[in-house]
Order: sequence, then structure tokens, then C-alpha cells
Amino acid sequence: MNFIAVSDLDRAAAQKLAEKVGAQFYSADNRAVIARPEVNAAIVSTSEGEHVAPVLAAIELGKPVLVEKPLALNLKDADRIIAAVNKAKANVRVGYSRRYKDRYLLAKEQIVQGRVGKIVGAAARVFNSRSQALAMLKRNPEATPVVDALTYYVDLMNWLLEGTAPVEVFARGQKGVLEQAGYAVDDVTWAILTYANGAVVNLGVSYALPEKYPSLGHAARVEILGTDGVMILDDDHADQLMYSNQGVSHVYLPEHNVNMVFLGSGTPGDWALGDFWGPLANETRAWLDHLATGRQCVLATPREARVNLEATLAIQRSAASGSTVTLPLTT
Repeated sequence: MNFIAVSDLDRAAAQKLAEKVGAQFYSADNRAVIARPEVNAAIVSTSEGEHVAPVLAAIELGKPVLVEKPLALNLKDADRIIAAVNKAKANVRVGYSRRYKDRYLLAKEQIVQGRVGKIVGAAARVFNSRSQALAMLKRNPEATPVVDALTYYVDLMNWLLEGTAPVEVFARGQKGVLEQAGYAVDDVTWAILTYANGAVVNLGVSYALPEKYPSLGHAARVEILGTDGVMILDDDHADQLMYSNQGVSHVYLPEHNVNMVFLGSGTPGDWALGDFWGPLANETRAWLDHLATGRQCVLATPREARVNLEATLAIQRSAASGSTVTLPLTT
């Protein structure tokens, strides 16, 4: 039996989506959708600050969950979810879509095969436009560029350096246009993370580039330094450039159009010939395969997601205080 149910706080939007995907049920109430007896798995892709309630509802009803990152916006809520997962022995995974981008899957394979040796250092930075930052902060001021965007690369590094974890964070930030727009958030943040095995990782984010910057999502660069090799992963998409008089809409911001665009730079992926392709599609299909066949998937566990959340909160805390922050956080 094929059954799809969708929900949105805006009932009209839920109806529109239901009609588009051929869903059999729609509602403005998440719980009503999750509780349907025909529903045997839930994807939680609400606003960042609204993940906890639907995840807990699905766990309570014994249904597997794929929740978009971050797991929560604070450690207390993350721990509530983990406690519920442990009690129910629930199958909950967290979507960090960089894990399902081809270049990073290939990078993980090289590490697994031992081709770069022991990783001693790494770096990653991600740029995006202020347009997306302001939309993100408007819907939830706690969903800062560090907690909501740099977290992808915190997770990526933690995954590539699997077996160790960050124990110390030192960060600096600088405010500018986002603060002028009414949000006490840094335009740019740079951090150095030291791991338990001694590896050092430099991470940086700026979500304050000009409004019409041609990236429609992440413009990133990742570097991995090992005792036997190095990987340089250019993910800026500057090699795929298009200019159109008709304009191109942003994948997350339909009203936001740019004339010059880096093709393929939409963070979740892109529509092509009537289908959606890219990291978000890949991770969703991998999760569905995992549920249907038991096939292994590399989606983050709630505990891994908590480590990521703790690290991003430590980055913000260090940048605000000017001091080094040790992990785990005590408060």
C-alpha cells in the first residue's frame, strides 16, 4: 500500500503540496499526520525550532524518523529526544546532507581505505548570501549561521574523523550587516577545533555575502590533511556559471531571483527534467532503502547530532566570550 500524508501550519500550503505529490491526506496538524495508522515512517522538516515535538510524537507511536538537522537548538531538547530514543529503542536519524554529496562520500571512502593516512588537520569554510541568513533568522533567531549552517561542516569533519571528537574550541566573529538588520549575530565566524586525538580543524562561515551573490546555497571548500595524503575538495560551483535575463529563483526563497547563478549550488540539490537530484534526494532515498531492506546508511545518529550541536554552541560561546571553550559543555 502506498500512502503519503503531509502537514503544514498553513493548511492551504499543505493542500497544495498534497495535490502536487499525490498525497492521500493533509493537515495543518503534525500529530494528526503522524498518528495516521497508514503512516509507518515520518520525515520531520519543520522550522529548526520546531523539530522536538513531532520527533517525540513519532517515537511515542513507534515510527522511524528522519529529522532535518539540527536535532534541536539546545542541548536540553536534544537530550529529551535521545532519552526517548533510548527508552523506545527507536530508529531516528538526522539529515546532514553533506554526507550524501558525491564528493564527500568519495572523500570518506579514501579515508576508510587508509589512502590519506592519519588525519592530522582539516579545514572547511562555507559562504552564502545575507538573503538566506535573514530568512533563516526571521523564522527562528536561534537558527544562526553557525548553528544552522556551519553545523553541516562540523558534522562532516566529525564524520570524516570518525572515532575521535572535538574537545576544545577557540573562535572569533565579527558583526556587520546582520546586526544592522536587527539580529545580534556575527557576519563571519572562524573557529579552531582541537580533537581528542590531537587533530586540529579550522572552520569558517559567512552568511552575509551580498544579496545577489550567485550561489543559491553553500559555496564551500574542504581540505583534509593526512600523514599519507591530502584532499582538496572545491565545492564553490564557480565552474558552472549561468547568466539569465529571466532570472533564477533561490531553492529556499522562491521570491528571491538572481540573474547570475552558480549552477548546482542549491544546498539540497536541484530540479532537472521533472525530478529532484542531489544530496537531499540521495539521503532520503538512502533512508527509505534502509527502512525497506535493512541496508546500511550513513545518516547521523541522534548522539552524533548532539555532538555537532554542542560543538556549534561552543563556537558561538567562544566567539562571544573571546575565550577558549572546552567540551563537553558544563552548562
